[in-house]
Amino acid sequence: MRRWREIIAITLSLVAMLCGISPPVHAEEQSALYQAYAIVTGTDMRQRPWGFAQCLGEVLVKVSGDPRLKNDPRTQALAAHADRYMTSFDYVDMMAGIKKNDDQGSYDRPHRLTVRFDPAKIDAVLAEFGERPWRGERPVIVPVLLVRGRKPPAYVLSASNPAAAEQRGAFAEAALEFGVSVRMPTDVELAALGASADHFPFPDAPPPDVAPSLPLPGLAVRVGAPNEAVVVGTLEWSETLPGWIGAWRTRFGGADHRWGIDGVNYDAAFRDIVAGILRMASGHGAPE
Repeated sequence: MRRWREIIAITLSLVAMLCGISPPVHAEEQSALYQAYAIVTGTDMRQRPWGFAQCLGEVLVKVSGDPRLKNDPRTQALAAHADRYMTSFDYVDMMAGIKKNDDQGSYDRPHRLTVRFDPAKIDAVLAEFGERPWRGERPVIVPVLLVRGRKPPAYVLSASNPAAAEQRGAFAEAALEFGVSVRMPTDVELAALGASADHFPFPDAPPPDVAPSLPLPGLAVRVGAPNEAVVVGTLEWSETLPGWIGAWRTRFGGADHRWGIDGVNYDAAFRDIVAGILRMASGHGAPE
């Protein structure tokens, strides 16, 4: 989890990319892009091939920056032989320290299966797909979201709101899955933006632009470091679907982008936000 940054009242998302400033990814960060994990049952062969396949798809997405590769038929074809592209793997017992049941042992316990892939082989696969590794600076996503859950009151997702604890963790996991980072806004930042459960000015107005000379009515302060991608929107629970309905907006390349998702859990909703930003930042087009 990233350390919370101090309030920045300068400009919003993606300045670095818009200006063409893309420092190379550090070696340790690049190495992390070539590994992924999956939660599996036990350490035997029941779910190991499935775990390998899931990790291969995730790594191809992270390295390329194209979320569509996850479900690409070509990826699915390679996934059956994911072990050909690996260098190593290991397991961590997710229930370590919890007493084992006599009839269970370690057979049915959940494990975190971490898989490391050969960078040269992954890069070669991407080349075959007509893709290439994305080496540019990766954005830090800052979600400014009004959440209306199953029970009132509504709240704005923040770094410290107790009601948002599980959602903060889910958003961090979604960002990790796509090889980027997330930073939750502080309560002070949200107050400066005039964003609260009772007053959320964003749905009917465009998100703040990256240019300091373009003020947005109702917003006295802008937050966001040069590499931060700020996404504003709403996340609302629907009993009818049932599921969450998400509507998001951001500013990229001088244009206002809108997208969303419905009928999903909030893990999938957050993945939808991250995938949209990833596509734009890596040059793969607008969010779907």
